Amino acid sequence: MNSAIRRLAVAAIILMLALMANSTYLQAFRAGELNGRNDNRRVRDDQFSVNRGPILIGSTPIAQSKPSDDRFEFQRSYPSGPVFAPVTGYYSYLYGRSAIELTQNSQLNGSDPSMVFRRVVDVVTDRRQQGASVSLTLNAAAQQAAYKGLAGKKGAVVAIEPKTGKVLALVSRPSYDPNELAGHDLTKVSAAWKRLTEDPDKPMSNRAIKELYPPGSTFKLVTSAAALSSGKYTPETKVHSPAELPLPQTTVPLVNENGRNCGGSDNATLTVALRNSCNTAFGTIGLDLGPDALREQAEKFGFGERQLPELGAVASQFPTDPNQPQTAQSAIGQFDVRATPLQMAMVAAGIANQGDVMKPYLVQSVRTADLKTVSETKPESLHQAITPEVASQLTAMMVDVVENGTGKPGRIDGVQVAGKTGTAQTSKEKPPFAWFTSFAPANDPKVAVAVMIEDANVARDDISGGALAAPIAKSVMEAVLGQ
Repeated sequence: MNSAIRRLAVAAIILMLALMANSTYLQAFRAGELNGRNDNRRVRDDQFSVNRGPILIGSTPIAQSKPSDDRFEFQRSYPSGPVFAPVTGYYSYLYGRSAIELTQNSQLNGSDPSMVFRRVVDVVTDRRQQGASVSLTLNAAAQQAAYKGLAGKKGAVVAIEPKTGKVLALVSRPSYDPNELAGHDLTKVSAAWKRLTEDPDKPMSNRAIKELYPPGSTFKLVTSAAALSSGKYTPETKVHSPAELPLPQTTVPLVNENGRNCGGSDNATLTVALRNSCNTAFGTIGLDLGPDALREQAEKFGFGERQLPELGAVASQFPTDPNQPQTAQSAIGQFDVRATPLQMAMVAAGIANQGDVMKPYLVQSVRTADLKTVSETKPESLHQAITPEVASQLTAMMVDVVENGTGKPGRIDGVQVAGKTGTAQTSKEKPPFAWFTSFAPANDPKVAVAVMIEDANVARDDISGGALAAPIAKSVMEAVLGQ
């Protein structure tokens, strides 16, 4: 009998120790994970009782919490919901958080370790926990101009301040209204989620930073940068540029869009080739430099790296091991070259900033409710993509594109604009993508922009970067410059 009791006692002790060990493990190592789970209703109920801090542009809230008279004490609201939705994201009882609402969650709800002193003061003074405010770098006028410009289209716009990396505009359309997901009528919230997630136009997709597209002829800026940096080319170097360029290993030639040679010559200068966006000239350069040089140059502009952790941007891509025909296609932004609008804005911004590509950022500062600064972002150089001399040469070539070439619709009265158009082919079933990337003023850049139009609901023959994307870029630049 005593032996059986002893065995039972030992088993009970082992179970008790196991329970204590598991409890300690959960509290010490998995508390954050479990608290962050969307199905943890206790935590969600508790968080909805916190006065969540606002997301601001200057002093204007684009997301804020207001007292609620239902079982939840506060209602999250978005005054200009669809305009800023790709940036703010949503804060939903059923579906959690996204974008800034997700990545800045601990600051917004006041639980971040950097705010521990504030929480202690709140406990001592018997004040309710209140979240910090998150101030963004966006320019409200530029954001509105981009959103308006994309009306009726599928596409995205990103604008950057070249000297700092501040994101001045980030728009994706079609968009959605985060107020529908933040509501307290959970039946309506569920219906809205179903409608949005099943919509074939993908309104909740952030085309500016999370979707990859062939950049088309805007990538010729990268190819030009590689050519000028190689020491083998200058803006006046003549490049073989016939109407059709035979390619090795294939019977399919590379052709110019208009079916003619480049600017009336089979040997156009690099400046003329960029002005007229001649495929055969840049295919010739790609074959001459080789894929490694193109890839290295692309990576110096940020390809292959995930940027903007505030929103979780994806990395743009240059193909790993293209053969010669594929290299020629890659040199004009086709084959497997893929980029986000953010990335192509970074290319323009890097050229504008004397070759220095700044790390893009969206969160300017975080401040507690009593206006004490918790954190503030400082500009940071990412890569020196090209030398100032090459940047100056490229700038002059891009100004020529806008003043005399395919980028004329991007001109601004009284302001010198540098830009490059692009039209990227996909398949016979899908319309081409229309691109324009630019910066202004060319001699003292304040803003760099990339516009991508996925679908404008126009005839295929009417699709071009100059006609569709450049006017939108123009309006965004004008908004930043106060024109």
